[in-house]
Amino acid sequence: MAEKVQKLVEAIEGLTLTEVNDLVKLLEEKFGVSASFAPTMMPGVASAGQEKEEGPSKVNVVLTETGATKIQVIKVLREINPELGLKEAKDIVDTPPQVIKEGIKKEEADKIKEKLEAAGAKVEYK
Repeated sequence: MAEKVQKLVEAIEGLTLTEVNDLVKLLEEKFGVSASFAPTMMPGVASAGQEKEEGPSKVNVVLTETGATKIQVIKVLREINPELGLKEAKDIVDTPPQVIKEGIKKEEADKIKEKLEAAGAKVEYK
């Protein structure tokens, strides 16, 4: 590991959880990326103000099985994500499990799941 990176890791180790959270938000804004992996790093720990019984407010939609109607599933994938090309959609359908959408609200995930299941696919949340 590069010395520069090692120094950064050591500096981050000295931060509180609140400071790390602030750092993650700043990096997301600065570089236009999402750290959607963060909630899964500490399973069983509820966020501040979030009850465990509620379930996650943000989920990842995962295509687990395509079913027999691959063409229909490809059409739905491209409807869900218009930026997805035909080849990319076909690659997703051909190699499940694949994440379809990350860090979305449960309500939106339910709509996506409904569309994909109507096309013959099997979907789950992570």
